[in-house]
Amino acid sequence: MQRGSDVDQQALVVNLATRLKEDKLLAPPQWAKFVKTASTKDRPPSQKDWWYLRGASILRRMYLSRKVTGVNRLRRVYGDKTKNTLSSHHFKPSGGSNIRHILQQLESNGLIVKKKVGVHSGRMISAKGISLIDSISKGMK
Repeated sequence: MQRGSDVDQQALVVNLATRLKEDKLLAPPQWAKFVKTASTKDRPPSQKDWWYLRGASILRRMYLSRKVTGVNRLRRVYGDKTKNTLSSHHFKPSGGSNIRHILQQLESNGLIVKKKVGVHSGRMISAKGISLIDSISKGMK
């Protein structure tokens, strides 16, 4: 049986993004076509379905870690180094609004749940999210 960690990860994200779009589990807000994903970027994403791809990537990352994950941790994951400056390149986290809205949409559809473990609070993938990724990876060869 194929699991989500055993298949080609890029193909898994593309297939998961397609499923999120077809099942209407994610919906980009109206401002999504004008916004940059990070302060280090010069322009908004050129891909038409970038919202679904980012949502699928976040869901896959939460599937692999199976730990409580917050917005700030994901901001560091999707961050980048600054460019076109006179000083040396410094790391900047990505924008948190995109990630926060995607997490809220995934949570409202039951794919992730809010958890508090000790002093750490954040979101964790639910059984429904695990079964979605497992079903998609089972169909891949």
